[in-house]
Amino acid sequence: MTSTSVENPTASAIALHFRAAQPHDGAHLWRLARATGTLEVNSAYFYLLFASDFADTCLVAEHEGQVVGMVIGYRPPTDPRAAFVWQIGLLPEYQGLGLGPQLLDHWFELPAFSACAFVTATVADDNPASQSLFRRFARAHGVACEETSRFTVDMFPHEHPSEPQFRIGPIRRGVSPRA
Repeated sequence: MTSTSVENPTASAIALHFRAAQPHDGAHLWRLARATGTLEVNSAYFYLLFASDFADTCLVAEHEGQVVGMVIGYRPPTDPRAAFVWQIGLLPEYQGLGLGPQLLDHWFELPAFSACAFVTATVADDNPASQSLFRRFARAHGVACEETSRFTVDMFPHEHPSEPQFRIGPIRRGVSPRA
């Protein structure tokens, strides 16, 4: 694998290694979530559980042996054709380089999602970067990105913006996204 400096501002110049999470990744995922500066950080125990009990639906991205990105997700029991993105994040020095779509593509290709045709996520109204990422992902795959109400302000026990649901698909497996 060829590695390049993160200072190069293009996603294609950064050689990331993608793999399913492993139990020992829990602490790395927790630290990464904290370091992003944008994610709601859950307890360290949450990340340990996801890296072990849901390891097959969580993706780790490494650069030169360091965990620099992640997608934490699962298959909702009530929607077995969907792959739900709980959190997606990159270390700050890797943000803005166009790596988000790569994370989503590699995550959706995990074997655990082989029966899935849709990517779903909830995205806070005050998070235009993530909204843009999911819309770009849909466009790259030539599919619809349906946005519907899911979690409204009144559902949260504290001040929090609404989180509409994004449903992207149906995505055909084995078809490369458009450039």
